[in-house]
Amino acid sequence: MLARAVACAVVGLEGHIVQVEVDISPGLPRFSIVGLPDRAVQEAQERVRAAIRNSGCEFPMRRITVNMTPADLPKAGSAYDLPIAVALLRAAEGQLPPALDDEMFLGELSLDGTLRHTNGVLPMVAVARESGIKRVFAPAVNAGEAGLVRDVEVLPVEALGQLVLHLQGKKPIAPLAHDAAALNGASVAAATQAGRHTDLADVRGQEHAKRALEVAAAGGHNMLMTGPPGSGKTLLARALPSILPPMTYEEAMDVTKIYSVSGLLPTSAPFISERPFRAPHYTISNAGLVGGGSRPRPGEITLSHRGVLFLDELPEFRRDVPEVLRQPIEDKVISLSRAQGTITYPANFMLVAARNPCPCGYYGNYNDASRQCVCSPHDVARYARRISGPLLDRIDIFMDVPRVEYEKLTGANTGEGSAQARVRVEQAALTQRKRLADRGMLNNADMGPNEVRDFCGMNDAANGLMRMAMSRLGLTARGFHSILKVARTIADLSGSDSVEVAHLAEALQYRQAGEG
Repeated sequence: MLARAVACAVVGLEGHIVQVEVDISPGLPRFSIVGLPDRAVQEAQERVRAAIRNSGCEFPMRRITVNMTPADLPKAGSAYDLPIAVALLRAAEGQLPPALDDEMFLGELSLDGTLRHTNGVLPMVAVARESGIKRVFAPAVNAGEAGLVRDVEVLPVEALGQLVLHLQGKKPIAPLAHDAAALNGASVAAATQAGRHTDLADVRGQEHAKRALEVAAAGGHNMLMTGPPGSGKTLLARALPSILPPMTYEEAMDVTKIYSVSGLLPTSAPFISERPFRAPHYTISNAGLVGGGSRPRPGEITLSHRGVLFLDELPEFRRDVPEVLRQPIEDKVISLSRAQGTITYPANFMLVAARNPCPCGYYGNYNDASRQCVCSPHDVARYARRISGPLLDRIDIFMDVPRVEYEKLTGANTGEGSAQARVRVEQAALTQRKRLADRGMLNNADMGPNEVRDFCGMNDAANGLMRMAMSRLGLTARGFHSILKVARTIADLSGSDSVEVAHLAEALQYRQAGEG
């Protein structure tokens, strides 16, 4: 006898509908799965066999063939356990009623029939809605995540035996209240992450660096901080999330989908409402940063989508590792080409990096009476070459972070906190979002040459200053556009409709810090 159940495969971040077909025929007992399954799917036969028996149902001792279509789509993971079990019980006469076309089943089974947490439920439920499926049976531990998708009835399943009683009409499962789940997830996430970040008031001194941090946050600009050890570079970077503008609902759903597929979405807070902040160690590999593997997974670049990727001690990274950032910074996506096909991950992130000026950390302007640089000119030059020119050219803001003086460390004045700075940043971000809405962009850092020409026009005085800067700094075309985008952000922070000389002068100051 033949029966079916609808399941879903996740390739990259996108879901694809999969039909699970089970045929039970006379012959010696045998359980085989076809349709390009991986090892985890092949092992489903043992989990399904034990789960059915331990749920009080009868496992048919006959020849069982499971086919998953489309056959050329790779099937990976353990989310197929539940649809295989349901289709098998449907094929076994008298145990379950026939299939309905508007139902999807997702979940990994334990040997006792309970459903375990399953990665990638959010994109699976999203594709169910797009395909016209009205009802999704998902593990109860994933119910909050599944409930974020509107217009789909989510039924949280604790165990296979509970689902069998529901499908037989004996004990219905109550559907999840979608809106309540989404709001609860958002509030829990916000409460969990509130107060976790460093406040700007915790950073003593460094007023100039704090201003640069505010400009970077307002426009989504890439930033590189240079300074001696202990000057506060890492502390400044960790204060950045506290002043970033809030994500829109669409941005938050994109980020939540990434963390769902990666298995990093907490069950207690299934909706990520705060911008990600990722800070990988400098021993990370190319694959760890970009993503990949035999079963491709998002890397740190994609995990920082719509948030911040912080690379501390940038010259200490293996030289070829930061170079993989060049294409994602430009294109805002990562394309991984493998023998099985090409997978595209989103990669619209802020790059914030920190470095010392030399191996010992006290070269040039950072020399003082107490600390003298001990590096040879050759050591300094070799250290500087560890960061390539093309990567530096993609950074908008360069900031010197000098040693903090004793008076500022011990003074009573803590300076402005994150709350005040965030108000200005949110207002500037809102201005940019309205200006760029027709172009499909969110902030000034996303602007291309056409947008720079349309929205960053300069008067005669500003044109003269920019002409002189191009000559003295030897700027590339990318550097030219970068300065204008930063100047546009500074103008937005000041509430100005046009880019004035003062805005351009401040933007040039951030560029000169990196040239010096």
